[in-house]
Amino acid sequence: MKIKGLLSVIAFAGGMLASNIASADESLWLYTKGTDTRPQGTFELKLSNISRIGKSSGDYVFNDIRPEIEYGITDSLTITAELMIFDHNYSVNDPNLQPMHDTQGGAGGRFNKTQIGGYELGLKYNVLSPYKDYIGLSFGLGYDHRDKYRLDGADITQDSVTATVFLQKNFLDDTLIFAINPKIELERRTSPDVLEEEISLELSAGVAYRVAPKWFVGLEFRHQSDYLSPEEFGQTDPGLHRSSWDLDDFRIGSQHQNGNYFGPTVHYAEKDWWVTAGVLAQVWGGGSQHSYSEGGKNWDEHERLHAGVTVAYNF
Repeated sequence: MKIKGLLSVIAFAGGMLASNIASADESLWLYTKGTDTRPQGTFELKLSNISRIGKSSGDYVFNDIRPEIEYGITDSLTITAELMIFDHNYSVNDPNLQPMHDTQGGAGGRFNKTQIGGYELGLKYNVLSPYKDYIGLSFGLGYDHRDKYRLDGADITQDSVTATVFLQKNFLDDTLIFAINPKIELERRTSPDVLEEEISLELSAGVAYRVAPKWFVGLEFRHQSDYLSPEEFGQTDPGLHRSSWDLDDFRIGSQHQNGNYFGPTVHYAEKDWWVTAGVLAQVWGGGSQHSYSEGGKNWDEHERLHAGVTVAYNF
């Protein structure tokens, strides 16, 4: 009886430990997130860098570096804050690759700067658990402010509000995990003589399989597209429909561009820390006549590869 009782205690403790690790909000992919929120009263420090590499001409590297902190207000509600560090190093050859070509100073120029790009604040609320319910479901809200443009590093003023749905389904005793995140972003961006009211739609999806204790390998897909008609010097293109997210005038305008990525990911986790890496390639893209798209891919707002790594520590 004593041995059986001891084994029961060990099994219970092991189950609790596994549950705590599973609810630590680990990211198994670069962009796609699961439905987990942080346990109440716990923190996570996270550092991620997604390197966006390669345009259709010249050379281009944009390191999107994000130090982040997360805190579990309750077991179901997590608050996040992150800093955006934008590191650009590029020299493109084609004058149609805007705004990069102008920002680098024209033909033969180069832009090479590391700058504070802005910050982002977010909330994530869990409704259903993939471990206890048929499917996992969470909702996210975010606000970000940017002073630098992610494409070229130029000065801008941008304010955005985001809404995300997190869905997750587990199979085979949580060894096979599917997740999908539809996301909408409402942006208002200004730069000299230009106003852009933009609606951005994003869909990311991932599947991951535990191949060994602590190890997951996976595949990820990401779609991102923008809908807008830029206003330059007070004028808009009559051939395009503008987006608006004013409460009394909400509309989705013409699609300016779209990019679609696919590639492998790998994830390793210990009790207090984890790391995820992946490489996604643009597999197809396009856009309006004002975008720079050729060869079935978009090049003014998208890249050949997104290579990323995230490291996190829980306490």
